Amino acid sequence: MSTSQTDGQTEVDQVELVSVTIDGIQIDVPKDMLVIRAAELIGVQIPRFCDHPLLEPVGACRQCLIEVPDAGNGRGFPKPQAACTLPVAPGMVVHTQMTSAVADKAQHGVMELLLINHPLDCPVCDKGGECPLQNQAISNGNSESRFLSSGSGGVKRTFPKPINLSPQILLDRERCIVCQRCTRFAEEIPGDPFISLIERGAMQQIGIAEDAPFLSYFAGNTIQICPVGALTSESYRFRSRPFDLVSSPSIAEQDACGSAIRIDHRRGKVMRRLSGNDPEVNEEWITDKDRFAFTYATVPERLTYPQVRDADGELRPASWPEAFAVAARGLAAAGGVGVLTGGRLTGEDAYAYSKFARVALGTNDIDFRSRPHSAEEAAFLASYVAATGPGEAGSVTFTDLENAATVVLAGFEPEDEAGAIFLRLRKGALHHGTRVLAIAPFTTRGLSKMNATLLPTAPGGETAVLTELRNQGEHGVDETAIILVGERLATVPGALSAAAATAEATGARLAWVPRRAGDRGALDTGCLPTLLPGGRPVSDPAARVDVAAAWGVDSLPAHPGRDGEAIVAGLVNGQLGGLVIGGVDPADTLDPEATRAAIAAASFVVSLELRSTEVTAAADVVFPVAPAVEKAGTYVNWEGRIRDFDRAIKNVASLPDLRILAGIADELAALGQGRPLGFRTVEEVWSEMEQLGAWDGARAEFDPAIAATGQADADAMVLSTWKLMLDQGTMQDGDKYLAATARPAVAVVSRAVYDACGPTVTVTGERGSVTLPAEVADDLVEGVVWIPANSAGNGLLTDLGKPGSRVTVTGGN
Repeated sequence: MSTSQTDGQTEVDQVELVSVTIDGIQIDVPKDMLVIRAAELIGVQIPRFCDHPLLEPVGACRQCLIEVPDAGNGRGFPKPQAACTLPVAPGMVVHTQMTSAVADKAQHGVMELLLINHPLDCPVCDKGGECPLQNQAISNGNSESRFLSSGSGGVKRTFPKPINLSPQILLDRERCIVCQRCTRFAEEIPGDPFISLIERGAMQQIGIAEDAPFLSYFAGNTIQICPVGALTSESYRFRSRPFDLVSSPSIAEQDACGSAIRIDHRRGKVMRRLSGNDPEVNEEWITDKDRFAFTYATVPERLTYPQVRDADGELRPASWPEAFAVAARGLAAAGGVGVLTGGRLTGEDAYAYSKFARVALGTNDIDFRSRPHSAEEAAFLASYVAATGPGEAGSVTFTDLENAATVVLAGFEPEDEAGAIFLRLRKGALHHGTRVLAIAPFTTRGLSKMNATLLPTAPGGETAVLTELRNQGEHGVDETAIILVGERLATVPGALSAAAATAEATGARLAWVPRRAGDRGALDTGCLPTLLPGGRPVSDPAARVDVAAAWGVDSLPAHPGRDGEAIVAGLVNGQLGGLVIGGVDPADTLDPEATRAAIAAASFVVSLELRSTEVTAAADVVFPVAPAVEKAGTYVNWEGRIRDFDRAIKNVASLPDLRILAGIADELAALGQGRPLGFRTVEEVWSEMEQLGAWDGARAEFDPAIAATGQADADAMVLSTWKLMLDQGTMQDGDKYLAATARPAVAVVSRAVYDACGPTVTVTGERGSVTLPAEVADDLVEGVVWIPANSAGNGLLTDLGKPGSRVTVTGGN
């Protein structure tokens, strides 16, 4: 029996224990625990290959055989049993290889069978040096092989190799021991039957599933859990030996999940990334994007030195001190400066931007939302999201998602936008009965794998559906529900207000899931025109006094500043002259052409960037910033969980954003403008953030601002879109094998549109047109066409128009 306290209520969990004896040690364990787990509790490691704690037991490899004699209670077996499939029972007596000659001999026999056809190519195998088969062949195998005396002539079974299961995943079939870890993972965890067992008997092997192409965002996990070198990746194969690598724990920077990863590097170069083991966040799984998309930091366009624009209008190399001085003089003379940060920042870098804007520039004109957004979103984030974290009242965690009775998805496609959330929701739906309600235009592949119930909704209709959920009808929600809202919901007038009102009315919990790793940290540290660090409202005099005192300044700007869209407009109309911009791609903004025009119109632009872009080409000063692997820092994931990591690789060619901003602020202070930031290292920033309570602010009250959705011609269709996990994003550059696994860009249309227009359609919007293959979704809302953003042409926002805009669909050429 165990007792726990939750929200002042005492919960008593009844756990039935049974007494078993393992290798002469009596132990009480939960009823139905597998023997292989019970043995681990007393420090006995039973060898195994097919067993994995997050997969269903299958008993495929038989390496974990144990002896279970009859102890006079009917609990014994006449032959050795597989410990990975055998649950404990009261009074059971178990002898492992440590105390039983029978078990030891059985394990040696299984090992000998596994090695009969297994190639002895450890020196060239990618798994060599970290291979369970290699290790257990020594610990639980025979020192000599009888293979040559078996009459086979010493010829082992071979196959042509490698087999490309996908452009990224390769299979060496002769190494496979048919443990079925890969096939079980594919079926049980992501629900992608891309890999399966083929043939029978001695010819049984792993192959591509029939009529199921290898289209999984999680395929790389099969490489990591393979206990031999049968599955390898094209990008790492034959690149390095495990004992040549230095391993550094880190956090994935590709989405807002904060997944734990391990970076393996050699001589200053990242060779591969693996999943870390974090039961509270990503368990042992990561997406292929987290695993393989790290070469963006080494592309040829990588910036390696500061640049300043000379008298002839050309960018030239400059020293760091010169670049700091030139940037400060230009910003001081600009006559009003806006700050656009993007979403790639660590929490410490975001805090530096927030302080730099207020202390060095004297402005609240700062926004991390270079993407489409709304004023309503800023108020929503300040009230329901900022400065909250796991364990606080009303907060939501990964574990909560897995155990929830109902989860509502609004403006959010988990498989594409947050892979770890998708896996937890699927696990909850399959094992705990979680009901997933999706407010979406059609049932996507990811939704179908979660057995989600579609609430068919055209873009712009989310407000009405969220309001309807308050009624306790067929799809109503109550206090046991969780509402997950994605950043895309900000583009729908009144939708965030409706989500908040529904949560308040029903008692459901509410959580916001941004797409980018740095968004939550930027919110909490004040990279919004209406918020100071800790979610403190700019309009609150007491908050301004507190932050000003902590920062050592007399006062802070009192009026809320311009948001991203207003900063762009201010630069175009001349109300602002300068721009500090970091990690922003104009193609991702609400109006790409307006953003480009703003950059061109600015009298002085300072760009903090990783690589050469169209922004750096127009900037007056360019600073090379360090990618995540080359700096320490913190990401705050969607839960509000603080995820810190250390620098894995040292590179003197770039600096963290915070160090660059500190250098500019020092020069501005020397010119008589503002104050120095007072820090230069991550540790100093972290110390200041803790003293200020950057994660512990007082949330503002939410003032709903519901607006009506505009109408258009009845003949026009509504554009629905979001980014696929793998697309044309610049942080996926440099790995052609990963790029080849991206799902093809298609236009999803209704059956009627497909019949009228054919297999290829041209979608025309306010900014241009795109021609794509058509794919039918039988439950797509009539009058809607869906196209993946940033997967075709120059990017959807540039080519067509903003999400929810009106488009026409015609037959393609």
